[in-house]
Amino acid sequence: MQFDAPKLSHVFDLTANLAPIMEMGPGRAGQRRIVPIIGGTVDGPRLRGEVMNLGADWQTIFADGLAELDTRYGIRTHDGAIIEVKNYGLRHGPPEVMARVAAGEDVSPSEYYMRTHCRLESGDPRYDWVNRSLFVGIGGRKALSVEISFFEIT
Repeated sequence: MQFDAPKLSHVFDLTANLAPIMEMGPGRAGQRRIVPIIGGTVDGPRLRGEVMNLGADWQTIFADGLAELDTRYGIRTHDGAIIEVKNYGLRHGPPEVMARVAAGEDVSPSEYYMRTHCRLESGDPRYDWVNRSLFVGIGGRKALSVEISFFEIT
Protein backbone atom coordinates (compact mmCIF):
# COMPACT_ATOMS: atom_id res chain seq x y z
CA MET A 1 0.00 0.00 0.00
CA GLN A 2 1.30 3.44 -0.86
CA PHE A 3 0.09 6.65 0.75
CA ASP A 4 0.15 10.16 -0.64
CA ALA A 5 2.88 12.40 0.75
CA PRO A 6 1.67 14.60 3.61
CA LYS A 7 0.96 18.22 2.91
CA LEU A 8 2.17 21.16 4.99
CA SER A 9 0.04 24.10 6.04
CA HIS A 10 1.76 27.24 7.40
CA VAL A 11 0.54 27.97 10.94
CA PHE A 12 2.87 30.63 12.36
CA ASP A 13 6.32 32.21 12.38
CA LEU A 14 8.13 32.48 15.69
CA THR A 15 11.02 34.59 16.89
CA ALA A 16 12.41 33.40 20.23
CA ASN A 17 14.66 35.85 22.06
CA LEU A 18 17.59 34.22 23.82
CA ALA A 19 19.67 34.95 26.90
CA PRO A 20 23.40 34.16 26.81
CA ILE A 21 24.33 30.49 26.43
CA MET A 22 25.07 28.63 29.66
CA GLU A 23 27.85 26.11 28.94
CA MET A 24 27.48 22.92 31.01
CA GLY A 25 30.63 21.20 29.73
CA PRO A 26 31.11 17.80 28.17
CA GLY A 27 28.38 15.19 28.59
CA ARG A 28 28.24 11.55 27.59
CA ALA A 29 27.30 12.35 24.00
CA GLY A 30 28.89 15.76 23.47
CA GLN A 31 29.17 19.33 24.68
CA ARG A 32 26.08 20.26 26.71
CA ARG A 33 24.60 23.71 27.03
CA ILE A 34 21.40 25.49 27.99
CA VAL A 35 20.06 28.45 26.03
CA PRO A 36 17.35 30.32 28.01
CA ILE A 37 14.31 31.48 26.03
CA ILE A 38 13.29 34.88 27.39
CA GLY A 39 10.48 36.09 25.13
CA GLY A 40 9.62 36.71 21.52
CA THR A 41 6.81 36.91 19.02
CA VAL A 42 4.39 34.55 17.29
CA ASP A 43 2.62 35.66 14.13
CA GLY A 44 0.81 33.71 11.48
CA PRO A 45 -2.44 32.77 9.83
CA ARG A 46 -3.60 30.46 12.65
CA LEU A 47 -1.66 31.51 15.73
CA ARG A 48 -0.62 34.92 17.10
CA GLY A 49 0.83 36.00 20.40
CA GLU A 50 4.06 36.08 22.35
CA VAL A 51 6.77 33.68 23.43
CA MET A 52 6.78 33.70 27.21
CA ASN A 53 9.89 34.34 29.31
CA LEU A 54 9.74 30.70 30.28
CA GLY A 55 11.78 27.87 28.81
CA ALA A 56 15.07 26.84 27.32
CA ASP A 57 16.83 24.91 24.61
CA TRP A 58 18.86 22.04 26.11
CA GLN A 59 21.47 21.41 23.42
CA THR A 60 24.03 18.72 22.76
CA ILE A 61 26.81 19.62 20.34
CA PHE A 62 28.46 16.50 18.94
CA ALA A 63 32.12 16.23 17.94
CA ASP A 64 31.23 16.53 14.24
CA GLY A 65 29.42 19.84 14.90
CA LEU A 66 25.86 18.49 14.76
CA ALA A 67 23.65 20.35 17.25
CA GLU A 68 20.75 18.44 18.77
CA LEU A 69 18.06 20.91 19.86
CA ASP A 70 15.60 20.02 22.62
CA THR A 71 13.37 22.92 23.62
CA ARG A 72 10.38 23.48 25.82
CA TYR A 73 8.72 26.85 26.25
CA GLY A 74 5.36 28.59 26.36
CA ILE A 75 3.29 30.76 24.04
CA ARG A 76 0.60 33.16 25.25
CA THR A 77 -1.83 33.77 22.40
CA HIS A 78 -3.25 37.20 21.51
CA ASP A 79 -6.49 36.16 23.25
CA GLY A 80 -4.92 34.83 26.44
CA ALA A 81 -4.55 31.06 25.91
CA ILE A 82 -1.36 29.31 27.01
CA ILE A 83 0.22 26.78 24.64
CA GLU A 84 3.11 24.52 25.58
CA VAL A 85 5.72 23.96 22.87
CA LYS A 86 7.96 20.88 22.79
CA ASN A 87 10.34 21.22 19.87
CA TYR A 88 13.13 18.80 18.94
CA GLY A 89 15.49 19.34 16.05
CA LEU A 90 18.86 19.26 14.38
CA ARG A 91 21.20 21.99 13.14
CA HIS A 92 24.30 21.36 11.06
CA GLY A 93 26.27 22.63 8.12
CA PRO A 94 29.76 23.13 6.76
CA PRO A 95 32.22 23.93 9.60
CA GLU A 96 33.02 27.40 8.23
CA VAL A 97 29.31 28.28 8.04
CA MET A 98 28.57 26.99 11.53
CA ALA A 99 31.54 28.98 12.88
CA ARG A 100 29.93 32.12 11.46
CA VAL A 101 26.59 31.19 13.07
CA ALA A 102 28.35 30.58 16.42
CA ALA A 103 30.08 33.97 16.12
CA GLY A 104 26.66 35.65 15.89
CA GLU A 105 26.92 36.62 12.23
CA ASP A 106 23.73 37.00 10.21
CA VAL A 107 24.02 33.81 8.11
CA SER A 108 21.33 32.87 5.62
CA PRO A 109 19.47 29.72 6.79
CA SER A 110 19.86 28.43 3.22
CA GLU A 111 23.55 27.84 4.03
CA TYR A 112 22.85 25.25 6.75
CA TYR A 113 20.22 22.76 7.92
CA MET A 114 17.91 23.56 10.83
CA ARG A 115 14.74 21.47 11.02
CA THR A 116 12.47 20.56 13.91
CA HIS A 117 9.45 18.48 14.76
CA CYS A 118 7.07 19.92 17.27
CA ARG A 119 4.17 19.09 19.56
CA LEU A 120 1.90 21.83 20.83
CA GLU A 121 -0.48 21.40 23.76
CA SER A 122 -3.19 23.59 25.23
CA GLY A 123 -6.00 23.10 27.73
CA ASP A 124 -7.90 26.00 26.21
CA PRO A 125 -10.84 24.65 24.13
CA ARG A 126 -10.30 27.35 21.49
CA TYR A 127 -6.93 25.79 20.72
CA ASP A 128 -7.82 22.12 21.08
CA TRP A 129 -6.83 21.67 17.42
CA VAL A 130 -3.13 22.00 18.37
CA ASN A 131 -3.45 18.89 20.57
CA ARG A 132 -4.48 16.84 17.55
CA SER A 133 -1.74 17.70 15.05
CA LEU A 134 1.98 17.37 14.49
CA PHE A 135 4.10 20.25 13.28
CA VAL A 136 7.46 20.69 11.55
CA GLY A 137 9.66 23.74 11.53
CA ILE A 138 12.40 25.24 9.44
CA GLY A 139 14.53 27.96 10.91
CA GLY A 140 17.72 29.79 11.53
CA ARG A 141 19.86 31.08 14.40
CA LYS A 142 20.62 34.76 14.88
CA ALA A 143 22.99 36.29 17.43
CA LEU A 144 20.29 36.80 20.08
CA SER A 145 17.31 34.91 18.68
CA VAL A 146 16.02 31.93 16.74
CA GLU A 147 13.50 32.28 13.91
CA ILE A 148 11.33 29.31 12.93
CA SER A 149 8.39 28.90 10.56
CA PHE A 150 5.99 26.18 11.73
CA PHE A 151 3.82 24.04 9.49
CA GLU A 152 1.04 21.62 10.40
CA ILE A 153 1.39 18.19 8.80
CA THR A 154 -1.99 17.56 7.15
